[in-house]
Amino acid sequence: MNKIQIDQSKIHNIKDAIKLCPFGAIEYVEGNLQINSACKLCNLCIKNGPKDAFTLIKSKKKEIDKSNWKGILVYAEHFEGEIHPVTIELIGKAKEMAGKINHPVYCIIAGNKIGSTAKELLTWGINEVFIYDMPQLKDFKIEPYTAVFEDIIKKIKPSVVLVGGTNIGRSLAPRTAARFRTGLTADCTILDIQKNTDLDQIRPAFGGNIMAHIQTPNHRPQFATVRYKIFSPPEKQTLGNSKITQCVIDGSKLNSNITIKRIKEKEKTVNIEDAEVIVVAGRAFKKEEDLNMLHNLADLIGAQTAGTRPLIEAGWFDPRKQIGLSGRTVKPKLIITCGVSGSVQFAAGMNGSDTIISINTDKNAPIFDISHYAIIGDIYEILPKLINNISDF
Repeated sequence: MNKIQIDQSKIHNIKDAIKLCPFGAIEYVEGNLQINSACKLCNLCIKNGPKDAFTLIKSKKKEIDKSNWKGILVYAEHFEGEIHPVTIELIGKAKEMAGKINHPVYCIIAGNKIGSTAKELLTWGINEVFIYDMPQLKDFKIEPYTAVFEDIIKKIKPSVVLVGGTNIGRSLAPRTAARFRTGLTADCTILDIQKNTDLDQIRPAFGGNIMAHIQTPNHRPQFATVRYKIFSPPEKQTLGNSKITQCVIDGSKLNSNITIKRIKEKEKTVNIEDAEVIVVAGRAFKKEEDLNMLHNLADLIGAQTAGTRPLIEAGWFDPRKQIGLSGRTVKPKLIITCGVSGSVQFAAGMNGSDTIISINTDKNAPIFDISHYAIIGDIYEILPKLINNISDF
C-alpha cells in the first residue's frame, strides 16, 4: 500500500505542516509528525509543504502468474431445475471472450436432483459442467452455496467468473469474491478480454453520467455480474468433448444458520424484460389520466407499458415497470418512447432494442441519438392520430 513518509528534519513549523492537510491526516504525536488513517494520498502535502519533507512511498505491486488461471466460469442459476435466462446470455458472452484467448468455458450448478439441468447446459456449447448435487443444496442458502462456489474456483482456477445480476447473484458473487480478495464489478454493460486475459469491465458510474472502465490486472479470478437482457443468448451447440463432472465437498461446509420454513411462490406476472413490444411514457405526460392514451396504444399493438423514473416516483407506474439503470433492462423487438428525453440512465436500460421509435417535441433530444425512427412532435397530437390510424386497420 502506498504511503506518505515524513522527513522530520525538514519540518521547521509544525503548525503550518499540520495545516497542509485538509483531511486532518497530519498530526503531532510524541514529538513527531505522523500521517494517520485519514490520508487520501492526494499529495497536497508534497506539493505545498517544505521541499522533500513529504515523500510518496509506492508499494511494490503484487505480481500474479496469470498462466495459472485458465477458463471462464459461469454460475448457472436455476429454480427447481429451470435455468435462469441470464445464465444462457452469460454463456454466450463467455464463449465469445474465450474464443479470443483460447480458454475453455465452464459452468457450475448446485442443487439437488439436478442432473437433467446440468445436461441441458451442455447444449449451449459448454466445455465442462461441474455439478454439486446434494440434499443440503436443495434450496438456496448463502453459506453453503458460497462454500460450493469457493470450492470449484479453488479446484479449476478460472481466470474469469461471470454471475447474473439477480437477487441471488448479487448476494453470492461479492461474498465469494471477498474470499479470494479479488475485485468484483457489478452490473457491467460491456465485457471484453485482452490477450493477457485481463477482463475489460465497463459499467455506468456517477448515476450514469460516465462509463467506468475497470480492470483487475493483479488479482485472479476476475468477477463480474451482468443484468438480464444485456447480452444476447448464443445458438445451441453441443461440443463433442463436453462433459459433466460430479463434485463433492465436505458436508460440514454446507452448514447454515438459515432455516427455510416454507416457500411461497410469487404471483406470476409478465415481466417487462420478457416483453417483445413496449410503450414507454416520459415526462411529457401532464396528468396521470393522460396515460390512457399510452394504454390504448399498448392494447392495440399487444405491448406492455413502462415508465421513466420521474413517473415511477410520482406513483403513476409500478416500480417493476421502470426502465433504466435503477430499474429494469429490456431488449424488445419494438419499443416506442413517448415524451422521453433519453437520459444516459434510461438509454442504458433499453438501447439494445431491435427497433426504437421515439416521439419528442425537441429535435435535439438525446433519445433520437439511439432511435431508429424519430417523430418530432407533441404526444398529445401524435398519439391520438396513431391510435386512430391503427384502429382503422
